[in-house]
Amino acid sequence: MKGLVFHGPGHSAWEDVPDPDVEDTTDVIVRVDTVTICGTDLHILKGDVPEVRPGTILGHEAVGEVVEIGSDVRTVSPGDRVLVSCITACGRCRFCREGAYGQCRGGGGWILGHLIDGTQAEFVRVPHADLSVHPLSGSLDSKDAVLLADIFPTAYEVGVLNGRVRPGDTVAVVGAGPIGLATIATAQLYSPERIIAVDLAPARLDAAKGLGADAVAIAGEEAETLVADLTGGLGADVVVEAVGVPESFETCTRMVRPGGHVANVGVHGKPAALHLEDLWIKNVTITTGLVDTSSTPTLLRMMAAGRLPASSLVTHAFPMNLMEEAYDVFSRAADTGALKVVLGGQPHDTVAIKAADQGK
Repeated sequence: MKGLVFHGPGHSAWEDVPDPDVEDTTDVIVRVDTVTICGTDLHILKGDVPEVRPGTILGHEAVGEVVEIGSDVRTVSPGDRVLVSCITACGRCRFCREGAYGQCRGGGGWILGHLIDGTQAEFVRVPHADLSVHPLSGSLDSKDAVLLADIFPTAYEVGVLNGRVRPGDTVAVVGAGPIGLATIATAQLYSPERIIAVDLAPARLDAAKGLGADAVAIAGEEAETLVADLTGGLGADVVVEAVGVPESFETCTRMVRPGGHVANVGVHGKPAALHLEDLWIKNVTITTGLVDTSSTPTLLRMMAAGRLPASSLVTHAFPMNLMEEAYDVFSRAADTGALKVVLGGQPHDTVAIKAADQGK
């Protein structure tokens, strides 16, 4: 089969790799139909995630068909169409019993495309399948469903729930990439008074407005001034960091009100300063976290009911054999307008691209 193989920082290739086999009785093998590229994959390629060894197939999000199961798998059968979660859960350890699947100590957590071969291939082995793949109804389009493998659960759990968004809040989302946009979409479930989107790219701010942001600002002094103006100088009740660079985290700590929440979602490859000389007196809560995906069944039902605007996040689509071109487009989002890049279909399929600013 073919897969996107990591060969060290700055190097990857779509190449021939061995087909996966069932290695444990709880494994399934999934024939991959649709995948997407995550900002975390770009962090891996930059060398920000040193645990990823050269030779690993990247990717942790997929929709596909189960083709083989281990003898102890009970929830899916060969032929079932499934969503492959970015998080694998053994279901037995202390953390899994608490629903904190991202911290699984039984061979799970974030392992796909990280500690074992991932989903950006024609087939993928998924351990602990009973809690790690989700059967899909025929009504869900694959390019929509694949967004529930990571970005929507991450935005909802690590951003909205950890940030404790409440009715009447002012919510500032710093970073209007896919995670930030999904945060804007799911924050609205809690009826905040206003949502402010902050980014460097005007096209992404346009996308944020299209998804329900009430105000937008270019990152920097303009954004901090806007938040202060809209809140009478207090600051936002909840600030979500959805970039993963030191400057954006520090911006978030300046934007939050006394007693407010900073929910860090971004993957950081460098240390960020924590200005306790300013924060110690403000009663600010700062949360971090890896997604657990415990909300995935709920979000699947909401998407099936038309409550989540998944399709509007997908700006570019490619067949699987153009994986390297898709990475190039996604990595140059400021130039290409890419938000979420989805791959699927046969090698002869035409590449379909829509500009990020169309229809916004």
